[in-house]
Amino acid sequence: MTRPHSLRPRSLRPHSLRPRFLTSLVAGLIGFVVIVLTGAACGNDDDVGDTVSPTDAGVAVDGAAPSSQYAATGGSEPPADPSGITLLTHDSFALSDETLEAFTAQTGIEVTLLHAGDTGTMVSEAILTAGNPLGDVMFGVDNTFLARALNAELFEPYESPNLADVPDMFKLDPRNRVTPIDFGDVCINYWTDALPADPPTAIEDLTAPEFAGQLVVQNPETSSPGLAFLLATIAGTDDWEQFWADLADNGVAVTAGWEDAYYGEFISGGGDRSMVVSYASSPPAEVIYASSPIDAPPTRVLLDSCFRQIEFAGVLSGTDHPQEAQALIDFMLTPVFQDDVPLNMFVFPVANSATLPQAFVDHAQIADDPLFVDPADIEAHRDEWTDRWVEIVLG
Repeated sequence: MTRPHSLRPRSLRPHSLRPRFLTSLVAGLIGFVVIVLTGAACGNDDDVGDTVSPTDAGVAVDGAAPSSQYAATGGSEPPADPSGITLLTHDSFALSDETLEAFTAQTGIEVTLLHAGDTGTMVSEAILTAGNPLGDVMFGVDNTFLARALNAELFEPYESPNLADVPDMFKLDPRNRVTPIDFGDVCINYWTDALPADPPTAIEDLTAPEFAGQLVVQNPETSSPGLAFLLATIAGTDDWEQFWADLADNGVAVTAGWEDAYYGEFISGGGDRSMVVSYASSPPAEVIYASSPIDAPPTRVLLDSCFRQIEFAGVLSGTDHPQEAQALIDFMLTPVFQDDVPLNMFVFPVANSATLPQAFVDHAQIADDPLFVDPADIEAHRDEWTDRWVEIVLG
């Protein structure tokens, strides 16, 4: 993203947010929650429908990517009686009530949401049902799981005409099996009034004695931002293993997930640690969800520590509704969808034509040169890297 904070409200307390990328990466099978959108809001409790059965098996499209046939989202006229489709996504997917209603109004296509747990679980479920997919479109696979999804041939190639509005840096698959939708930067956030020294300017500064006992991170085996920060240290330090050994000696705290870190150990939730692994969109979220109005966030971001996560959507191989699925991909790159992303999932839109909310314009910090690890390298070394991290930090 999702990052642009990759967060969204999850309870009534101010700034009680849960990142979209923040879900744990534990692969396992969980039950599905299905929300039926028949011209209604994706988040409306009245829209809970029956469990969706897997669609019939189909044939993946090979060769050149086709183009959508729907005028409302960038193509020609839709068929007279388009079918409804299912969007397979992670548990932190959120949009305003009107957004998918607009898609249905424009195309006549109704969308059923099928939530499949965190990103890792969602990809695992899709692999288990490859060729006979649980949905027609998958949204939410990011670059930390992208290679796994592509290697499993989960998606049919499709090049949306609206992709021309997206910068090339977000297009990680030259075959267009997935389409970039949003992005977010996982970064060190710090509480400006509580730092015991001048703010850090480089990732290596976190091991300095003056910051002893000040940092809380998430376990990369159970947390998406935790994994992203581990990848940031692999890409951004000369010796990531020694860096983590030094952090351990400097009193780093580790939690299972983002919420325990941000609203537990970190000052924002009443803790005593002034630095936390979070998102570049956390400062605007602090302003938006402050219990009393504030003009500036109490937190800032160490831009040298930012790892970029990009979220993608793709047409699932075997769908019985490829044209309708392509129309939804097109819609995800229109201003209606793109402009709705920041304040619902606290990630940044990828389209050049998107308009950011004023709080993001005023308070978000985005790295000019974010840290990045090739998705193929992540897939090849994820277990090796996390196992070694456990040995160093928790062993």
